[in-house]
Amino acid sequence: MHVRRFFLSTRFLLLSAAAYFAVVGPLHAQATAGYTVKPGDTLEISVWKEPDLQRTVLVRPDGQFSFPLVGEVDARGKTVLELNKTVSERLTRYVSDAVVTISVQEIKGNKIYVLGQVNKPGEFIVNPSVNIMQALSMAGGMTPFAATNDIIVLRGQGKQQNAMAFRYNDVVRGRSLDTNIELLSGDIVVVP
Repeated sequence: MHVRRFFLSTRFLLLSAAAYFAVVGPLHAQATAGYTVKPGDTLEISVWKEPDLQRTVLVRPDGQFSFPLVGEVDARGKTVLELNKTVSERLTRYVSDAVVTISVQEIKGNKIYVLGQVNKPGEFIVNPSVNIMQALSMAGGMTPFAATNDIIVLRGQGKQQNAMAFRYNDVVRGRSLDTNIELLSGDIVVVP
């Protein structure tokens, strides 16, 4: 009887763990694999068994960085995996079977801005996934004078700006949840 209970409880735990990782695993992979390097980020680049090829590099405002034997690398819109491939391919001319490791040391290029009637307006360095409600929280919440139903998000797309309306009171009441969008680097939340 005890053996049967043990196997049933073990089976339940295994099924629960499998269900958990089936849901959380892909979400974690999306969160980490989807980050694109931005100007202002700091990268650590090292080549195995090559102490002269270990550097911390800053992604410049033009989206590029320099690395010995590789030259200029355009990092705009690229993931760490894509940059790793580029650096590895360029190094094969000089170092056979180069094993390159690139990691993001500091995420300083992923900035959003919250302005207007909030308690702590300013720029905020954020993880890749932050929505409007989270940004308002980071800014210390809104002042009593805030026009909570007239909030807008300004998003630059090329040379033009788009404005998206956000009605705080609706979202707090569980309505119009689709307007609580994920913010992109450079987005400006304006609270009149």
